[in-house]
Amino acid sequence: MDLWTRRRPAPSPGDGGADAAAAAAEPPVALAREGRHGPVIHGASPAAEALGARRGARVVDVRAAAPSLVVEPADPRGDALALRRLARWAGRWCPWVAADPPDGLVLDVTGAAHLFGGEEALLLDMEGRLRALGLAARVALAPSRGAAWALARFGPARAVCADPSMLDPLPVAALRLGPEEARILGRLGLKTVGALRGVPRAALMRRFSRAARDRNPLVRLDQALGRLPEPVAPVADRPPLRAVLRLAEAVADPAPLVPDLCGTLAAQLKGRGEGCRRLRLTICRVDGEARDVAAGLARPTNDARHMARLFRDRLEVLDPGFGFDAAVLEALDAERLDAAQPDLAGEVDGGESLARLVDELSARLGEGAVRSPVRHDRHVPERAQSWTPTIRVLEGAAAPVPPAGGGGDRPLVLFEPPEALRVIYAVPDGPPVRLEWRRRPLQVARHAGPERIAPEWWRDRPGTRARDYYRVEDEGGRRYWIFREGVAGDGRGGAPRWFMHGLFP
Repeated sequence: MDLWTRRRPAPSPGDGGADAAAAAAEPPVALAREGRHGPVIHGASPAAEALGARRGARVVDVRAAAPSLVVEPADPRGDALALRRLARWAGRWCPWVAADPPDGLVLDVTGAAHLFGGEEALLLDMEGRLRALGLAARVALAPSRGAAWALARFGPARAVCADPSMLDPLPVAALRLGPEEARILGRLGLKTVGALRGVPRAALMRRFSRAARDRNPLVRLDQALGRLPEPVAPVADRPPLRAVLRLAEAVADPAPLVPDLCGTLAAQLKGRGEGCRRLRLTICRVDGEARDVAAGLARPTNDARHMARLFRDRLEVLDPGFGFDAAVLEALDAERLDAAQPDLAGEVDGGESLARLVDELSARLGEGAVRSPVRHDRHVPERAQSWTPTIRVLEGAAAPVPPAGGGGDRPLVLFEPPEALRVIYAVPDGPPVRLEWRRRPLQVARHAGPERIAPEWWRDRPGTRARDYYRVEDEGGRRYWIFREGVAGDGRGGAPRWFMHGLFP
């Protein structure tokens, strides 16, 4: 029910009193799934449970007793996936975590409780973190898996089992028995775990000799008391994406092995509907030494030919020694890759060819040798962009600079650092009349500005002066972007200085 509540759309904001009244009058809700004889209850809210909605009960029977019950479709498959993800998340407390369908987790915290301040502190931490996720939880800690299961579902909201006698007041259903076995024990007058413990084992063994192991009261009782082992099988990670090739005889050139490795790895990726962004090829020599060659991709791919091209001409520099006898190709970073519809020309994506070209150049020359300008939200022009490996830009890790250079009032070419100018002007704070740049005089025919750019106070040191930028054009029609650093009398230095910062096309 907690997962269903989290998936519900949030109510629209309105009057606080009306919202509180609506929450108080929320109808009882039950989730239903298909059963052998029609829909059955899969989960119920506290209000629905108060009306008699229990897991496994038929919806028609519950509705007959509670006409106000609201029935919504359940999503058992989604719940199972969510429980599996939650089991992975619960690995923060211990490495041995397993899902206990339909609504539980089992953790083997042996040797881990002291890391959280003790057993009580561990349970409190679990409750708090699960509550932060919007999940109500009943937690219990016991020497055995069966005892922890019993206390978590039939004991107090938070329990630490110090003695097996804590299980005695619990109903026999706490032993994970089926409804038929619990009903038989109830007819025999054995309604609690303590009553079951007091009965001679021989009599019960004859009565339940044909019961399945997971429904035998004696087996379940021994598991709860720790007499029978019940290890926790943790949630297994997905198998790695890896292609391995072992050779009967050593070879000096591993390049012919790459296409087969890429084909095997590509088939694994396609089977999962994924593409890889990083590859690592490990070549093993007969003397036990190994050499790694890595390659990155701008876009996820499962194209075997493209992956093979990334290692072309990169294996010749490897020292074969006495030869190579094994090779391993791994996909280190895989992600979902949706199928794309090709256009009439057979092309799937116009940017795909660019991404593949960048992949091959970066693999051959190095990521740092293939760079693109990246935009930053900064006021100072030289800080508004930087050069970043193009493969990172295509990955979406940075925003590229627009083709127009950020706007018509900014030049496409910037000098780094700005070059000093000698300027003649009519008034101290006025526009320039004549420039001298690189020992060449320039007569200003037209100008536009100034545009003031203040220093970034959160980054620049105190005393940094403001800049007044001008766009000027000389008598030959060439346009420049210059600025004056500081203003006369600003108290931040001597006379203002002039700089050439960029050229317009």
